[in-house]
Formats: sequence, structure tokens, C-alpha cells
Amino acid sequence: MELSQHLELKQTLTPQQILLSTLLQLPSLALELRIKTELEINPLLELQEDIEELDNPEEEAETEEPEIDLEDYFSNDGYEAKEYYDKSAEEVEIQNAYTPSLSEDLLEQIATLHLTAQEKTIIEEMVWSIDDRGYLMMELEFIAEKFEVELELIERLHAMLVQLDPLGIGSRTLQECLLIQVEKIHPDTPAHLIIRDYFDEFANKRFERILRKLHLTKSGLREAEELISHLNPKPGSGYLDPKTNYVTPDFYIREQDGEFVVTLNDSFIPELRISGSYKNMLNNQRKLDTDTKLFLKKKVESAKWFINSIQMRRITMLKVINAIIERQKGFFLFGKDHLKPMVLRDIAEDISMDISTISRVTSGKYAQTDWGTLELRYFFSEGIEAEDGENISTRRIKERLRVIIEEEDKSHPISDEAISKMLQGEGFPIARRTVAKYREQLSIPVARLRREI
Repeated sequence: MELSQHLELKQTLTPQQILLSTLLQLPSLALELRIKTELEINPLLELQEDIEELDNPEEEAETEEPEIDLEDYFSNDGYEAKEYYDKSAEEVEIQNAYTPSLSEDLLEQIATLHLTAQEKTIIEEMVWSIDDRGYLMMELEFIAEKFEVELELIERLHAMLVQLDPLGIGSRTLQECLLIQVEKIHPDTPAHLIIRDYFDEFANKRFERILRKLHLTKSGLREAEELISHLNPKPGSGYLDPKTNYVTPDFYIREQDGEFVVTLNDSFIPELRISGSYKNMLNNQRKLDTDTKLFLKKKVESAKWFINSIQMRRITMLKVINAIIERQKGFFLFGKDHLKPMVLRDIAEDISMDISTISRVTSGKYAQTDWGTLELRYFFSEGIEAEDGENISTRRIKERLRVIIEEEDKSHPISDEAISKMLQGEGFPIARRTVAKYREQLSIPVARLRREI
């Protein structure tokens, strides 16, 4: 046997950091549901508006609370949480919108599963990371790293999640989503084999290879195609009423006398506080047994972390949106043709935050502007230098590419090479392979698959 030592640099996320990163990912409406869930599971957390102030202010001031050192928690981003924010100071006309029920439905189903406290926390983390289509936005490896558990545990919990109703919810890819459904609804059928083994061929309409490999007749292939067409590629979309399915902005941005006024759409988020009655119980600790003391102190810490994390979420989101506006003033003043190249790292450096924080804030969030309601990710794109030396956002080039394809003759679709020459003629030095990359990013198929008879 031999003894040895080595240095290892490892980043460990605290529970507070995990909580804040989770809340940053949530759009405003989902945050409302998250707060409702937290109120249900933590008896020491309650709504400010439902609580009457104590008659004796001195009595409240004398109540001792467990202290929590949040310095390390918030030090990385260089800002502090505000103790109180008066939402009544802002008068904003908020649009009525649908009330999402997907997360709430999933949480109710999870409550019936036989899970440990840690497993329940992890699978709920996955629920809050599901987008409107019903797909999981986080990598399983990242979740395992955040909770410092083995990947096998995360994979097992994910396998349980995708079996909830709607079937396939929380899938990571379209193939995985359809495969989960077909395995349960149409197992051991040609449709099952096609999705499992020949999904790329099916998606790219290479039917001859599927016929040859599976020894199918054309009628058998048509039958399999019919079964696949009845699967749900977006299991999360069924929760939206088509009549009210519109985006609710997370930010409202308006120009006023050359300046921009930004409002965070969180006026419906309730003010929270720690229950005074439970704090009084902690103040009389001699009457409590050890288990009760530990339970109350743990819940007080959890409540404080949650309240501070909501405040930090607000501060962080406003910092990010203001940094975006500062870099994209041309767009907000004059429109889409003035969008500049910008990447997440630019904003991270401007406000001294981590790129992962910027990514969470901008993912799935929308801003209402004078030029429409746009996802924050819309403002981020790489740039290329045009022939006249101007640095052009790839977003503009993609938009022009989309228009060209929309206006093409569908009986004779335009090839990537031809589109490349058209764009070059307009002053955009774009090679054929770059056209192909942008086309794929826009989810537009190749010319042969766009052909219509």
C-alpha cells in the first residue's frame, strides 16, 4: 500500500446557490407556481399581506432569529439583496394570461411516488427545468453535479419523470420523446423499430432504406407513418388553451425622451415573510425538544434563503436586461435592422457575472418592446464582417435566409449553393456550408425535402 496526496480544484454549489440558479431559470408565471409550492412545504414561510403586524414593535425586535451568513452566497456576482421592494410604486398595465398547470400537475403526480426527500427535491428540480414544449432544458450530468450525486440516480429519476402524464414529458430530444410514447402505446411494431433504429432516415424521408432494412411493404410503411403521426412531439403544449396561448412578457421596455424605462413583470409575486409565531417558538427554546429545535431552525434557514433568492432574482434580471439594452440601443430605437452582434460573454463581462447566470436569466424569458415581444435570446448572435466593413449580426442574415426560402418556388426549391450566391450578391460573404448551418439552426430542411408537387 502507498500513501499519496494531490491537489484538486473542485467547485461545490451551496444549497443557496442551487436555489438561486433554479429561480433564475423560471419565467415570471412559473415563479408564481414555485412560490406556491414553497409555501405548501415550508410552514415557516407565509404571505406578508395575510399577516397583521405585531402590536408591540419592540417585542418583534427582541425576537431572535438564527443568523445565516449569505456573504459567500452572493459575493461572486458583486451585488446585495434589497431588504424590501415596494411594488405599489410601479403602475404597470399587466396583460391577462393563461395560468399554466403543467408544473402543478407534475408536482401532484410526483407527490404519489415513493421517493426520499432528496429524490423528491431532484425530480422537482427537473420539473422546473421543463420548457413550454415539454422538454428538459438541463443536462442530466449538470443536475448530478449540482446535487453531488451519482449520474445513475439522476437517470433513474429522469426515467420516472418521462413516464408521468403526459407521456414523454421531460424528454431531452424529439426521438426520446416519441420513443417513450411508442414503446408504451405501440410496442414491437414497425413504428417502434423506425423511431428506435431508423429515426434519422425517417426524419429525412429516406424511405427506401427503411423498406429494405425492415422488409416492409409500402402499405406497411404508410401504416407505421400513420401511427407515428398520432404521437405527441410536444407533450407540454397540450396544457395551453389555444385561445389564450400568447406570450406573457417578463419585462416591459419603453422609450421615454431618449431613455429606456424597464419594468420587471413581477407585480403579482407576493411579498413573503417568516412566520412570527414560529419565531416566537424558537425564542422559547427551553420548551422544545431537540428534534423540534432542529426542524424549526432548518425551516427558518430555508425560508430566509428563499426570500433572499427571490430578491436576488429580481436584481439579477434587471442588471441583465439593462446591460442588453445598453449594448442594443440601436435596435430599441430603430428596429431589427440595427441589431448588433452580441454573445452571452459580453453581458457577463459588462456586469461581472458568470456566463451560466446570464444563460439562465435569458432562457425562456420575453421582453415587450416597441418592436414586438421577443425572447431575450433573440438579442444574442455572432457577427460577420460585410464587404463594406460593417459588423453584421448573424441574426439579420438568418432572417434574410428565412425570407428567401419562404418566397422560393416550392416546385423548384433553391439549393444552399444558390442561396449563398444570392446573399453574396447582397453584400453578405456567406459560404455554402454557412448557409447550411444557419438553415439547420432555423430548423429548415434541405431543398429536396422542401419540394412540393
